[in-house]
Amino acid sequence: MTRQKSFKQRVRSRMAKTGESYTAARVHLIPAEPPAAPVETPAGTPTAAMRGRVSEEAVRERTGRDYDTWFALLDTWGATGRTHKEIAAHLMRDQGVPGWWAQSLTVAYEQERGMRVPGQREDGYSVTASKTVRAPMEEIFTALLEESVRERWADGLELTVLSHNAPRRITADLTDGTRVVLYLTAGKNDRVSVAVEQSRLSDPESATEAKESWRERLVRLKALLEPTA
Repeated sequence: MTRQKSFKQRVRSRMAKTGESYTAARVHLIPAEPPAAPVETPAGTPTAAMRGRVSEEAVRERTGRDYDTWFALLDTWGATGRTHKEIAAHLMRDQGVPGWWAQSLTVAYEQERGMRVPGQREDGYSVTASKTVRAPMEEIFTALLEESVRERWADGLELTVLSHNAPRRITADLTDGTRVVLYLTAGKNDRVSVAVEQSRLSDPESATEAKESWRERLVRLKALLEPTA
């Protein structure tokens, strides 16, 4: 029996025992295989789990707990048998975690428990980006919501706003069929965390491009709104 067939057999054996999908079972068994080089997306960017994109320190500061503590709590709650929506709602409603951070923790948990591969969701791929801006939250929210201000930092981005909860959240669709959610979270010393999640992206290449675009836009937003010395 070839090594590949042997591995597939082990995956199917785990599926039969746990009821997991093939992808989930495979993720759990991959560490048992000999170490391999980091997987590269077609665009040449290593796939990275949420832990690598959002630091332990940032999670602890914004949510009051680190990744391992949150994951242990979610395990006790039975999150491995819940949907993404149910987990995120539990973190927001029952644990008081702000929206964007609840989503980030949910994605990180699902990745580590083999419930999804990095960047992948049921409706496609998603990316996140964030930037801390030192400006009044209401002013930042206006810059995100009002088209006349948004065109000064968003580089021609056309958003169709679906809903908003001033001054903390905006949900909008883009012309390419993807969805964007913008979150504002108050921090220390008059600083505000501006975070964005773009979902429904079709492939890893589109995800890589979208993430880089949002990083550039948020840099321009910060330069536009922060007072100069």
